[in-house]
Amino acid sequence: MPSTSPTWPWAAMPSNATSTVWTNASVPDMPLFHLFARLDEELHTAFPSLWLALMAVHGTIFLVGLVLNGLALYVFCCRTRVKTPSVTYTINLVVTDLLVGLSLPTRFAVFYGARGCQSCAFPHVLGYFLNMHCSILFLTCICVDRYLAIVQPEGSRRWRQPACARAVCAFVWLAAGVVTLSVLGVTAGGRPCCRVFALTVLEFLLPLMVISVFTGRIVCALSRPGLLRQGRQRRMRAMQLLLTVLVIFLVCFTPFHARQVAVALWPGVPPHASLVAYHVAVTLSSLNSCMDPIVYCFVTSGFQATVRGLFHRGGEFEPSNVDTISTHKSTKGSGPRHILSASPRTLTQPLTNGPEP
Repeated sequence: MPSTSPTWPWAAMPSNATSTVWTNASVPDMPLFHLFARLDEELHTAFPSLWLALMAVHGTIFLVGLVLNGLALYVFCCRTRVKTPSVTYTINLVVTDLLVGLSLPTRFAVFYGARGCQSCAFPHVLGYFLNMHCSILFLTCICVDRYLAIVQPEGSRRWRQPACARAVCAFVWLAAGVVTLSVLGVTAGGRPCCRVFALTVLEFLLPLMVISVFTGRIVCALSRPGLLRQGRQRRMRAMQLLLTVLVIFLVCFTPFHARQVAVALWPGVPPHASLVAYHVAVTLSSLNSCMDPIVYCFVTSGFQATVRGLFHRGGEFEPSNVDTISTHKSTKGSGPRHILSASPRTLTQPLTNGPEP
């Protein structure tokens, strides 16, 4: 359930019910949410061994994602004194990943303790749809912000303000909530091809296109002669971030959207094959919460060093000093005062990794 696009779960119903849905008006007169809530029971009934295997994978994803994202949330909230736009988007992405992971125990509890209770399944279904949609949008926001900061720092300074970043985050949460509730409330009836294509384009293909274009632009920027070592390292880190997000999109989100488009185009897909494809795609999409921490390593120049410092010596967060220097350098006349007041150890890191815009 990792997307706001409907997967049209009636494609996983028994074959006679599937043919009835697509051929006449006797479609179940119920919201899509109620159909989504039944898919776990259907997989458990048809493929109990696969159900247990996928639940074990989900349990592992939950534990790993909880540790990694909990640590990242602590670093960005408690160890970062200056909240740049990239840090703001990243904090929201961490929250979405944590909420997705925390919805997994709800899924287990509903299945084993309150099977058949539609209201009990609502937090899990809503959590997956809402937060997976937000993950896609926040990943896109991070990539756009990194591109603007590295390739077009002067022209984008007006839009890369903390207040603007907070407004964008609020809009993402609001828009994702409205779309999710509207989709889950749709009555299961009629051919959903147009709705599937529209939502797939808006929530998957368009962000993927934006990230791909910006990755190509940064590659072109890296090929320019005369770049200082500091500037080249900053562009390299931005390109690594965008490439990581591309991999996440291809591995985690592409199977899910490909499956739902295939079901919309070919409603005669065998129901058991559609059911298995749905749950495998959901498992891959939940893997996103474990892969996003790779992105955090490229958001600030010292995230990895900070995490290592927490375990080895419990030191202070050096990247916050880097962010402070770079942020005030963008304000006329304030950079020299921060450079003079920074410690020698702090000054060595911007020279190595490049200042964080």
